[in-house]
This record gives sequence, C-alpha cells and structure tokens, in this order.
Amino acid sequence: MSLYDNARLLIDGELVAAQGGRTFENINPATEEVLGLVPDASVEDTERAIAAARRAFDESPWATDHALRSRCLRQLRDGLQERIEELRKITVSEVGCPISMTYGPGLDDCVKWLGDYANFLDGYEWKTDMGVAEVMGSKTQRWILREPAGVMAAITPWNVPNDINLKKLGWAMAAGCTVVLKAAPTTSWCANFLGEIIATKTDVPAGAVNILTSGDNAAIGEMLTADPRVDMVGFTGSTGVGKRIGEVCGSQVKRVQLELGGKSAAIVLPDMPGLTHVAGAMGGTVCFHAGQGCAIFTRLLVPKSELAACADAVIETLNNVKYGDPFDPENIMGPQNSALQRERVEGHIQRAIDQGGKLLVGGGRATQFEKGYFMQPTAFIADENSDLAQNEIFGPVQTLIGYEDEADMIRIANNSRFGLSGAIMGPDVEKAIEIAGKIRTGTLSVCGGMYYNWDVPFGGYKESGLGREHSSIGFEEHLESKTIAIPAG
Repeated sequence: MSLYDNARLLIDGELVAAQGGRTFENINPATEEVLGLVPDASVEDTERAIAAARRAFDESPWATDHALRSRCLRQLRDGLQERIEELRKITVSEVGCPISMTYGPGLDDCVKWLGDYANFLDGYEWKTDMGVAEVMGSKTQRWILREPAGVMAAITPWNVPNDINLKKLGWAMAAGCTVVLKAAPTTSWCANFLGEIIATKTDVPAGAVNILTSGDNAAIGEMLTADPRVDMVGFTGSTGVGKRIGEVCGSQVKRVQLELGGKSAAIVLPDMPGLTHVAGAMGGTVCFHAGQGCAIFTRLLVPKSELAACADAVIETLNNVKYGDPFDPENIMGPQNSALQRERVEGHIQRAIDQGGKLLVGGGRATQFEKGYFMQPTAFIADENSDLAQNEIFGPVQTLIGYEDEADMIRIANNSRFGLSGAIMGPDVEKAIEIAGKIRTGTLSVCGGMYYNWDVPFGGYKESGLGREHSSIGFEEHLESKTIAIPAG
C-alpha cells in the first residue's frame, strides 16, 4: 500500500490525475524502496495550469481582495496543521532528511509562518501618499499604488521542499499573484499534499494556485519560464539552471527571483577561546541533512598556524556524527536524496583527490548500510582555488583552508563566485561585526546568531542569486508600483 494514496495535480481548482494517467515512482532514499506513485504532468497539463492562473489573475477577485487572501493563508496553515504528522512522515520518507529538521523550518515553522504572512498582509499599506509638489509649473498631488506582479511560476528543489514551496507560494498569495508551482521530481508528494489541502480546506479561487509534479523537470520548467502569460519566475536550485532561467526571462524582460547555490565560509578568528574545539564543531555542520543545503558552511577558514590541530578536531567530530535512519531522532544526517545526487558527491570527492586535496576522513559510501544513498562524513584540506573549494558539493564534505592574517582571511572568504551565507566565530562581537561588513554575502551568522526567519530577507550576492525571499523586501519582489498624479487644488 502506498504511503500517500491521494497524490494528485492541482489544476484550475480541481485535484486531477496527470493526462493519460501518467505516473512515476517515488523512491525512499534511505531504503531504496518504492513509496508509491506520483502524477507525471505533461505539457498539456502545464498548458491548462498556466491558462487557469492567467484567467484567475485577470478575472477573479484574487488580485484585489486582500481579506480573501489573508483568510486563505490562515486556512492553509490550519489545514496543514490538522494533518501535520502525516506530512511529517511523507517528508522524512521522500526527502531523507532527519526528522529533527521537520520540527523547525523543514515543516513546523514554515506552516506557522503562513499566519505571519497573513498578519503582514493585514497591515500592509498598498497606497502611499507622496504629497503635493510643484512639477513643471503646476501643483500636483501624487500617490504610489502597489499591485501584484501577475502570474508567477514557482520552480522548487528537493532539499527542503516544505519550506521552499510554502515561502514561494505564501508570499505570492499574500501579494495577490496567481501561481503555478512545479515541484522537484524526487520530493513531489510534499507538493501534492499541499495541493490537496488548498483544494479541500481553503477558499482559494479556481486557478489562483496550481501545483504540478513531473518526472521531466526540465521540459515543464522551460515551458513555465518561457510562456509569455507568466509575468514572474521564482526559482530555487542550481546556479546553472538559474542562469538559463535568467536568460529566458531577460529576453522577455520578465521579472525573476533566483535563490541559487552557495559555498559559505565559516571563519574562526585567531583569538577565539577553544579555537580547535570551535573549529571541530563548525566543521561538523556540513553533516546536517547530509550537506544538502545551499547555506551550509562548506569552507572552514582557520589560522594557518592551527590548521593541523583544527584538522584533528574536525576528524574527531566527523567520526562521531550520528547518521543513518532519518526517523531516528538522534541522527543529524540521513542519505543523499537520490542515487544521482550520491554519484555527484562521489564525483566531487574523486576530483578533489585527483587534484591533490588531502583527505582527512571519509571519502566514500557508508558501507554499514545495506540499502540507501548514504555517504560518509568527509573532510579535506584543500587549496582555496581547487574545484572542491569553489564548487557547491551538496553533500557532507568539509573543506579546511588556512589563512595567514585578517586580510588574507577576508580575501579567501570572498574568493568565491557565490555569496549566500557564512559564519564568524570570535570572542569580540563588535570585531566580528566589523569583519562581517567586509564579507560579500547576503546572510551571516555572527558569534552563533541565527538569522533564518520569515521577517528577515534571505538571498545572496553574486552567483547565489537575484532578489530576496521573506520579509517586506521579499514580499515587494512580487509587486509592481504605479504612480498616479492629479492636479492639486
């Protein structure tokens, strides 16, 4: 029997099978067993979803009825909360994430945040009075109006599907956009479940939200990006795909929001008490969710004079990481999400060895498990310009790099085409904040501070993306501004 029997597409307000009843298998990455079947949307299904979203934006009250959208966001929150344990089981089973992750942003927090989006919407000022000014010899009264951008295509990844699906969808709903959401193939049920709740528990008008799952991610994603009826694309995923989306959107002068890769540096300052202990702990963070997070700290910068001692500390930490069955609350690390992802991680590790990186620990598949896409916690000492130090691995692989002094440390931290996140650990908070101001990233944890929440912007510099998610800044990514002027009396 399938773990989830009601997996359907959501198109134009109805839960439907894919055209022709097409399906593909959902695989548990921890056991390699088939969980059940996923509806496999076609180009024709996608056409119906885009047409429904366009019609709902142009003809329904969705774009202008703020109270309706606020109510629907709360209904969605409540509907998900009623069945959250069912969704938790689905999430751990198809994502392979540790269950502890679902008690935070992986599930519980992102469901709760839907209510925060609704509260934000309730207080948002859609009209700004700019007062009277003399313009070209006449007095003029001006206003700025804010209106939803239109139809949004949301294309989401597999690593943290509930968080990313709900923040893309939630903020778009709050803004008054209509949406076609395309989920990643390997974590489709999280999206199908969301569609079921929207269809059965909310007053969302037909077509305002459409949810597709498909094994052919590239074809459907290309169609959603290129269709002229789509006004905005929100994408989270690899930088390569993000660049392609940016090219297509640029050719149509279409709004785009991109949250892409990262190669975040964790910096341990030279005067940090217990420096090697801290380095060991920071190095171990790469094992959280098997390294499958864009903001995970995958470069560890330590004083060159302490590099050997820090390497020993990282080895000890990684040798003691608890991993395996993601339903075991003691495990911080489960499998890679798919056989393909495990192969990619193995390829990065082999290239690091071929390029002369010093393997400290791990370096291969976890042999203690008969089934599952498990990798060993792995760490290298590597050159700052090596492929390992420059490319996003998306696996439990740490890269240690030694620095000479403060200027060298800042230079190495910024020696990346990415700029998503990072961390600085030192005894003097003000000094750490000063250094943070010199690091070219969109988010930073300073002395253990946690930044990820619905009310602060998340996103990156350079090839880590364009735009921001969350907060008023992320909300206004979904809006157009319109200036109106009348003669002043």
